[in-house]
Amino acid sequence: MDIACREQTISKQTEKYKKLATIGLTAACMAFAAVLLKAYMDGNFDSVDTFQKYVTGFGLIAPLFLVAFQAIQVILPILPGLLGCVAGTLMFGCMGGFWCNYIGISAGSIIAFLLARKYGQGLVSRMFPEEKYEKWAIWAAKSKFYTVILFLGMVLPLFPDDYFCYFTGITKMSTRKFVAIILLGKPWCILAYCIMTSMAAG
Repeated sequence: MDIACREQTISKQTEKYKKLATIGLTAACMAFAAVLLKAYMDGNFDSVDTFQKYVTGFGLIAPLFLVAFQAIQVILPILPGLLGCVAGTLMFGCMGGFWCNYIGISAGSIIAFLLARKYGQGLVSRMFPEEKYEKWAIWAAKSKFYTVILFLGMVLPLFPDDYFCYFTGITKMSTRKFVAIILLGKPWCILAYCIMTSMAAG
C-alpha cells in the first residue's frame, strides 16, 4: 500500500513538474525569440563579429544564460544539446562556448542522475518508453560492461546520454563514479562540436 501511494505521489509530482517546466520553457523561449528578433532588426546578426559584440554587451548574464539553458535541456530532454554548442561557439568563440556548454551539460547530467537516485523507478520509467525501459533495466542489471558503455556514450555523438543520466541513477553505480564519467567523458564531443562550428563560421 505504501509503495502504491508513493508511486502515485511521484506520478503526480512528475506531471506537475512537466507542466510547470513546459510553461516556463515556453515563456522563456518566447522572450528569447523576441530579443533575437529585435537584435536582428537592429543589424546585430550581420556577421559573427557584430553578433559577438552584441552578446558581450549583456556582460555576465549571457554566459550564465547559456550554462543554465544547457543544464535545463539535459534535465528536460526536449532540445538536442548540439544547438547550444553551436550557439555558444557563435556567441563566445570556440573556447568560451566550450566552457559554457561543458559546465552546463555536466551540471544538468549530474542533476538528472541525482533526481533519479532520489525518486527512483517511478520517475525514470516515465522518461522512457515502457518496452525500452524494461529491456535496458534488465540489460544494465546483468551487464559487466555498463560503465564502459556509459563512458563511450558520453564521448561519442548521437548517444541518448540525457536519458541515460536518469537511467544510471537507478543502477548501483556510485555518485562519485558517475560524476567522474561525466567530467572525463563529456568534454571531447562538446569540444569537437565547438571546433567544427568555429571552422564553419570562418
